[in-house]
Amino acid sequence: MNIIYTLALHLYAFCIECAAIFNRKARMMCLGQWKTNTILRENIILNAKYIWFHAASLGEFEQGRPMIEKIKMLYPQYKILLSFFSPSGYEVRKNYSMADVVCYLPFDTPFRVRKYIDLANPAIAIFIKYEFWNNYLRELKKRHVPTYSISAIFRREQWFFKWYGFFFVRILKCFDHLFVQDTSSVDLLAKYGIASATVVGDTRFDRVNDVRKQTRPIGIIESFIKAQSDQYCLIAGSSWPKDEKIFIQYFNQRPKIKLIIAPHEINDNHLFYIHSLLKRPSIRLSEADEHNIDDKDCLIIDCVGMLSSIYCYGDIAYLGGGFDKGIHNILEAAVYGLPVIFGPRFFKYKEAKELIAVSGAFSVRDEQTFTDCIDKLVANSLFLNMSGQAAAAFVERNIGATGRILRIILS
Repeated sequence: MNIIYTLALHLYAFCIECAAIFNRKARMMCLGQWKTNTILRENIILNAKYIWFHAASLGEFEQGRPMIEKIKMLYPQYKILLSFFSPSGYEVRKNYSMADVVCYLPFDTPFRVRKYIDLANPAIAIFIKYEFWNNYLRELKKRHVPTYSISAIFRREQWFFKWYGFFFVRILKCFDHLFVQDTSSVDLLAKYGIASATVVGDTRFDRVNDVRKQTRPIGIIESFIKAQSDQYCLIAGSSWPKDEKIFIQYFNQRPKIKLIIAPHEINDNHLFYIHSLLKRPSIRLSEADEHNIDDKDCLIIDCVGMLSSIYCYGDIAYLGGGFDKGIHNILEAAVYGLPVIFGPRFFKYKEAKELIAVSGAFSVRDEQTFTDCIDKLVANSLFLNMSGQAAAAFVERNIGATGRILRIILS
């Protein structure tokens, strides 16, 4: 089975290299991996102790970030090596100041794996959430490098637990310990002979709480909100066209609502699509100033990195992705005490189900259910406030996973 897996990885790597001729993202990945060994040779300090964090992309990085920053603060004897698989993570965080070395992770083939670990020589390896690379994990185990998985969550429908999943269960056994989000994950792993698992929660709660504490005023957003203070502000974060069709149609018909849209994709085609739906005055953030924003009802955020701080200016949040592959990070809005609305595809998300249970979040399936939901929130300020307080309290109750993990790993 190992041979089949490795052959499949070689084929995958070959396909990505072919796609790089035509696809910009694939090209960035290939060029980035090609530079990895040079980055390690030039930046890894011999005899220093490195904790290697691996994140697939930006979302996983945000889950690991609280641990990285706490290690830098409390355990200065360690240096941080941070790797990404996806360009959407590496290109945004390649200059992240809390990491001593940042690079792409080469494909999981034996030669690349041995070369990477030879150069990196990590003292500890930490894989964030759903990163299970067979050859990397086997090589780390062979070299007796303590290896951990953090913020993982397991469900019976995952391929580990299918009739053909024995090979993938063996991958999980390469970890020295798995730090998971809930007791059902521990119980499920135990049925398959994996006892080295502990419930600690999700480090994303720590991250959004850190962001909330560090939030600074954004002058242009404040000007937009204060222009007509008797309106409610709906913030639509990480939205896709299917989401936008629903909430923009509602916004067009409700003068009592102001709207901030931070779309998931900010290319020109998507921004033109958003403008085509809007029937009320709007402006892009890149074009806005204190003189032209007073008469606008919709502000479009056409840059990255601001959304998690913008939620503090809202009354209600809508999180995109629930009509496609799945919802984006609802905790970024909930931490500010905003009721959160999202589409129907949320059942893989533990935090979404638990927020719905405490009335801090609501799922909608179409334009009518969205209208009913937000009308109820806007018409009843007591219900709106109670829902927002329930969301904030939910986040507060779940803070602390980072400290629990570090106490075990670095005790």
